[in-house]
Amino acid sequence: MLANYAFVGVFLLAALSFPAVPLLLAFFLRPKRPTPVKQSTYECGLEAIGDIRVQFKVQYYLYALAFVIFDIELVLLYPWAVAFNQLGLYGLSAALIFLLLLTAGLVYEWRKGALEWV
Repeated sequence: MLANYAFVGVFLLAALSFPAVPLLLAFFLRPKRPTPVKQSTYECGLEAIGDIRVQFKVQYYLYALAFVIFDIELVLLYPWAVAFNQLGLYGLSAALIFLLLLTAGLVYEWRKGALEWV
């Protein structure tokens, strides 16, 4: 039984070392010659004027949140569709309630104007 876990440990060690070893080698072997030009903020070839922090509109986050919600919807509906014949009426009603809740959220976003690109 312990031998089965040894394979998992070897694969875990390999999975952690493949990205870590090249990054550590690059960190120790890179040339280190910092200059003021190299450490300045690069902004499309132009010198940065004023505050370099830009506030993003909240609308971008709403789009991202809507995408994540409907992406999760697909992930949750796929196993339901695969096992549709075994679930019966209870599975159908649960999926319909789930879809109704997500549709209500979409209608709410649409009416609030969150999906309008400005």
